[in-house]
Amino acid sequence: MAMRTTFVVQTFEVHRKKLRPGQRDVAPTESGALKRAEAVAARMPGAVALRIVADDETGELESVAILGQFGEVPDDFAESLQGG
Repeated sequence: MAMRTTFVVQTFEVHRKKLRPGQRDVAPTESGALKRAEAVAARMPGAVALRIVADDETGELESVAILGQFGEVPDDFAESLQGG
């Protein structure tokens, strides 16, 4: 069981006066994800840098952690990560 860590930047955009997830982008490192999320948040309502650990063979998630959030992020975003 080989675990793989992936760093992702999740953007948020406003649609009909509500925040919703926008594009996701993979970053090569944790610091790269944080820098990219901060830069993107200057152009968009908000962004989050995530660390995702999953089984490389089955794709089963081991953990998801928020490394940093910048700008506007939905109030229930962290809760939605825990729920699935």
